[in-house]
Amino acid sequence: MIDPNLMILAGGVSSRMKKSIAESDGIDPSVKQEAEQKSKSMITVGNSHRPFLDYLLFNARDVGYDDILIIVSEHDTSIRDHYGSKEKDNSFKGLRISYAVQRVPAGRTKPLGTADAVQQGLTTHTEWNGRKFTVCNSDNLYSRQALRLLFESKHPNAMIDYDRSALQFESSRISQFSVTQKDSEGFLVNILEKPSAEEVERARGRSTYVGVSMNIFQLDYDMVFPFLRDVPLHPERGEKELPVAVNMMIHQHPKSMFAFPLAEHVPDLTSLHDLRNVQQYLAKEFSRLNW
Repeated sequence: MIDPNLMILAGGVSSRMKKSIAESDGIDPSVKQEAEQKSKSMITVGNSHRPFLDYLLFNARDVGYDDILIIVSEHDTSIRDHYGSKEKDNSFKGLRISYAVQRVPAGRTKPLGTADAVQQGLTTHTEWNGRKFTVCNSDNLYSRQALRLLFESKHPNAMIDYDRSALQFESSRISQFSVTQKDSEGFLVNILEKPSAEEVERARGRSTYVGVSMNIFQLDYDMVFPFLRDVPLHPERGEKELPVAVNMMIHQHPKSMFAFPLAEHVPDLTSLHDLRNVQQYLAKEFSRLNW
């Protein structure tokens, strides 16, 4: 059975986006104002002047996802205000969009990380219990092909394993991406964070490409939940991170996550410096989109 469930992570504090505002010359003042006041996924982009998140939702709807859970911040209401008042806009007719707020624990100023976000979302969305769901970032625009691979996957868990050489970012940025290790059958063995050059080559193994994780997974609710709960805090960032929970799960359940290879770019809106590349991508890929 296909599970049309999609969780979108949008509860972060967008610290890199906020930092980039003062450093971005030549950016429309209205866009800077949006970046200051809204979730970064709600910055309007493209010829249609729509929030960045609209394009991800369009791709998801086109593939067949219809139950959408967006994890939002306690302090930002821009996502709920926008999608909660769409009576006159049929762009996403057929999508059931709901929200879960990622609460910040007492004594902290920032959320507890992506694994915590997923755990909080699943705790409030218990109707997904016993089923699978896809989870991804709100500031990446994943293609219909990527989403379809996970939507149609027969594996208990799966991920998109992006060809490092197809990503159109500067090399210094790509070098910071987590790389994947797979076995001879294509099942994930490990996700290596901030790998050294030697670790990158070891991760390549006998493959023709180096795979990287862009934080898009399909997960089995029952299998992953204990690891989301028990994942330790990162020693430097003090957050519970989803890739660590995934590593814990596959080490206890070998061959439980298949890595689908895919060679394509993934637009990213981490900072305002990404705007030009995002606009170029949208002009090419969504030029004929009939909203």
